[in-house]
This record gives sequence, C-alpha cells and structure tokens, in this order.
Amino acid sequence: MFDLIKKTMLTGVGLAAMTKDKVEVLAKELTEKGKLSEKEGKDLLRELLKKSEQARKDLETKVEGMVHKVLEKMDMATKKDITRLEKRIRNIEKKTTSRNKTDMSQ
Repeated sequence: MFDLIKKTMLTGVGLAAMTKDKVEVLAKELTEKGKLSEKEGKDLLRELLKKSEQARKDLETKVEGMVHKVLEKMDMATKKDITRLEKRIRNIEKKTTSRNKTDMSQ
C-alpha cells in the first residue's frame, strides 16, 4: 500500500514538473513511433497539459498548506501579521503626532 501511495505522489510531482515543451516532445515521440495517431497525439497533448497544470496547482496548494502549518507550529509571525502590526503602529504614530501638535499649540 505504501508503494502505491509513494508512486502516486511521485507521479503527481512528476506530472506537476512537466513543462509544456516536455509534454509536447513526449506526445510527438509517441506519434512518430506510430503508437498514436496524429489526433490521439493531439488529444494526449491536451490532456497531459491540462493534468500537468492541475497537478502543479494541487502541489502548490499542498506545499503552501504544509508551510503554513509549520509556521503555525513554530509560532512565527506571518506576513499578514506583520502588515497588520505595521498598520497599527502607523495609526498610533499618527495619533501621537497629532496629540503632540495639539499640546504644543496650547
């Protein structure tokens, strides 16, 4: 069972890593060797490109999720956290500057 899961994951990663050029070369080779008709080659090309793009997106989503979980476990601030804090600091600075100007004018 583990081997099946491992092969499936490696296939997904491999498919995600396939570039358009590699897919085109593969389809062309199969067509030239007579294993596929020209129409089948084009259909295969379309299907592989579609699956490759979907596999890349799925892999990217999974990696982002895993990284996010690791960051949460490490209790590290995210870019979103830092941006939120920077905004709060700017607001506090504006209020402080505004109060200082008011106090100085009195």
